[in-house]
Amino acid sequence: MKILVAEQLARQGLEILRAHHEVDEKLGLSPEELAAIIGEYDALLVRSQVKVTAEILAHASRLVVIGRAGVGVDNVDLEAATKAGVVVVNAPTGNTVSAAEQTIALMLAVARKTAAADASMRRGEWKRSSFTGVELRGRTLGIIGLGKIGQAVADRARGLEMTIVGFDPFVTAEQAAMHGITLVDVDTIIEKADVITVHVPLNKATRGIIGPDQIARLKPGVILVNVARGGVFDEAAVAQGLADGKIAGAAFDVFEKEPPTDSPLLSAPNTVLTPHLGASTAEAQVRVAEEACEQVIDVLAGRSARYAVNAPLLTPETARAIAPYLPLTETLGRIGAQYFRGAVKTLTVDVAGDLADYDASQLTAAALRGILENATSERVNLINAGFLAKNRGLTVSERKTSDAGTFASLVTLTLEGDGGKAILAGTVANGEPRLIRIDDNWLDMAPTPLMLVTRHQDKPGTMGRIGLMLGEADVNISAMHLARSAARQDALMLMAVDDDVPDAVAEAIRNHPAVLDVWVIRAATDR
Repeated sequence: MKILVAEQLARQGLEILRAHHEVDEKLGLSPEELAAIIGEYDALLVRSQVKVTAEILAHASRLVVIGRAGVGVDNVDLEAATKAGVVVVNAPTGNTVSAAEQTIALMLAVARKTAAADASMRRGEWKRSSFTGVELRGRTLGIIGLGKIGQAVADRARGLEMTIVGFDPFVTAEQAAMHGITLVDVDTIIEKADVITVHVPLNKATRGIIGPDQIARLKPGVILVNVARGGVFDEAAVAQGLADGKIAGAAFDVFEKEPPTDSPLLSAPNTVLTPHLGASTAEAQVRVAEEACEQVIDVLAGRSARYAVNAPLLTPETARAIAPYLPLTETLGRIGAQYFRGAVKTLTVDVAGDLADYDASQLTAAALRGILENATSERVNLINAGFLAKNRGLTVSERKTSDAGTFASLVTLTLEGDGGKAILAGTVANGEPRLIRIDDNWLDMAPTPLMLVTRHQDKPGTMGRIGLMLGEADVNISAMHLARSAARQDALMLMAVDDDVPDAVAEAIRNHPAVLDVWVIRAATDR
C-alpha cells in the first residue's frame, strides 16, 4: 500500500512504515496540492500543521487511516473522516515521560528560584542571599488528574521524598496507592498541598478549576505548576495571588492564549514560564512517531488500533437499529458519572428487548464515553473504550436479554464502587431519548442539557421552597418530574432548567432541612 508522510517525522517512525509499505515524504504541501494527490494513498501521516479538512477527505478515495504523531487531533476533521470510513489514530502516551519530567523540572526551578538567579548572574550580580529557596522533601504535592501523566509525576515525586495526595473521580484508591498517592477531594488539595499541579483535559468542568475562590483558600507559600492545558488555571487570579504574596511561585508551560502576548503572568513576580515544551524532547518525538506509525500499520493490516479517536462505521442494519440509542446511552453515562458519588469501579451495561438482537459493543463504548469524557482528553470509542476503561481501573461487563418489560428496548447502566451503586435506565420513544429510571425510582422524562436533581423528604412545601430559591436566582424551570417510594418518604425530583445553577444556590438547596442530596447535572456534551 502507499503511505503519504506530509510532515517531518522521526526516522524511527519512517523505518516502521517502510518495512511494510511504499512511503512518500512530501513536506510543505499546500491544501490544494494535498487534495490533488491524496487519492493515490491508503494512509496519511501528519503532525499538527497540516489540516486534513472535509474538502481534502472528499478526494481521498483510497484512504483507510490517518495517523497523527501527537495527542491532539484538532487539525483533522473527525466527522468527515468517520463519514468517509477513515480511521484516525493518535499517539497520546508518547509524551508522558517528557511532560512528567517537565513538571518536576518546573517545580524545582520555582522552589530554588533558578530562573531569577540565572538572570541575576548574567547581569553581573552575585546575590546569593536573594535566592534562598525551599526543599521539596517532606512537602505535600497535590495532583489533580491522575491519568498517565499525573501518575508519572507522582512516581518521580516519590523520589524527591514528597507526600503525594491526588484527586481523580475515575481512579480507584488501590490504583492510586500503586503510585504512592493518597486519594482526597479537591478541597483538601487546595487547602493542604504545598505544591499543586493539574493534569486534566480542558473542558467546561475543568476550565478555571483553580480560580479566585480556590486561590483564596490556598495554603500560604504554595507553588502552582501547569503543564496540562492553558485555561485550567485562571491566569489573572494566579497573577494577582503572586502579586499579593499568597502564592510563593508559579510555573506555566501552557497558556490560555498561545503565544501569551498579553498574559498577566508575563509581568507577575516569582514565575517560570516556558513555551509549551512539555512534549519537546528528542525521545518524545521518536515515541509519538513510532506510536502513530505502528497503529497505521495495524489498521492497514486489518487489526484494531490501540488509540483510534473515531468510531468505525457500522453495518447499515446495525446502524439503523442502534443509532437512536447511542446518544441516549452516552447521556446515561454522562449523567451517571455526575450522579454517582466516588470512583466508578465497575460498569454493567444491560441491553434488553429488540436491541439485544444486535451488536451492543458500541452502546458500551457510548456509555464509557459519557462516563470518561471529562476525565481524559482521549476520545472514547469502540476501538479504545475497553483499553481506556482498564487503564482507569474500570471493570466493564455487558449483558443481554429479550425481556424489556413494557418497553420495546431498554438500556440500563449500573455503576458500582466505593460510593455504593447507582442505576440509570433509558429508552427511545417516538425518536426521543427518555430517562426511565434512577436507582429504584421509575420516571419518564427527556434528559435536557441542564438538570437539577434533589433527593429529599416528601414534606409539604419542600418542592415549592426549592422552586422559590431557583426563581430568586433567575433560574428558569422548563420541566419537572417527581418520583417517590411512598407518601412522606424519600422522593427524587428532576428539574430541567434553562440556566446554570450557581454553586451558592445549589448549596442553599442542599442546606434545606428536608433535602438529603443535590446534583447539578450537565447532560449535554462540551464537544
